[in-house]
Amino acid sequence: MKVVTMGVHVLDVLVRPVEEIPEGQGATLVDDIRMTAAGTAGGTALTLAKLGASVRTAGAIGSDPTGDLLVQLLDRAGIDTALLVRRVDTSTSASVLPIRPNGDRPSLHLLGANITYGLDDVPWDAVAEATHLHLGGPELIGADVAARILAHAREHDVVTSVDLLAPGELGTFDQIEALLPHVDYLLPNDDQVLGFSEEQDLVTGAKKLLAAGAGLVAVTRGGDGALLVTAEGTETVPAFEVDVVDSTGCGDAFSAGFMRGISLGRTPREAAVLGSAAAALVAQGLGSDHGEFDLPEADEFAMTHKTRS
Repeated sequence: MKVVTMGVHVLDVLVRPVEEIPEGQGATLVDDIRMTAAGTAGGTALTLAKLGASVRTAGAIGSDPTGDLLVQLLDRAGIDTALLVRRVDTSTSASVLPIRPNGDRPSLHLLGANITYGLDDVPWDAVAEATHLHLGGPELIGADVAARILAHAREHDVVTSVDLLAPGELGTFDQIEALLPHVDYLLPNDDQVLGFSEEQDLVTGAKKLLAAGAGLVAVTRGGDGALLVTAEGTETVPAFEVDVVDSTGCGDAFSAGFMRGISLGRTPREAAVLGSAAAALVAQGLGSDHGEFDLPEADEFAMTHKTRS
């Protein structure tokens, strides 16, 4: 699997546990503060690399110390960062995530350079040479730009997958409609399906996305597992029973595991099981890069651990 992960790159600063922000200039002690690479491209790249894929990542970041650290963290994970473009007039995207004791993660987010990525930045030859293209957060660069990139990939027999970034309440169908005919695998969460499809029912919303051109919609639903929707019907894949420390990066880990499974010739259900295992492994620690596991260990986890249903 030679994959290009393209789109959103973020430096996360995670603080745990945070039950409330101290008033005024008050202070409180915490157990852990970490900085990790993240984002629907950067975070997905981390888990893909662990699972044995050859990963090149593309997107826009700043020429600032935050960007330097983000590149260092990705390089350390074995990811080729040469396709990242550095902006001199825009900051690297970053988030501060105060992690609650139950694993919830409210976010303080800086959009930064992610929204500046355009057609002039795309490494067209690298995309054509890949076996897979994963585009994370296409709504930030616009549906028409994303459609051009995905169409180029498909013209060169590159398998395409897309994950969304914005919460469903900010989504509209016209933000993604133009790119859907060029997507083999759409990997949103349940809130995004409802918001971007502008439907009230999850299956109805997923089928609207299929009707617009997506090949398969794999919907993540947190502790309720994944829902696979195709023209032939629907199928559920349960989540694994684990003690969740932090849900940051779990959706990206699912995307990585799912696409790695697809690259190995597994069925969509088998790929979703691998995605769920990767998400469960990441959820047991702090940050998108948590867990020292590889493909055999993720498969072993899936075979030996209980599911929620």
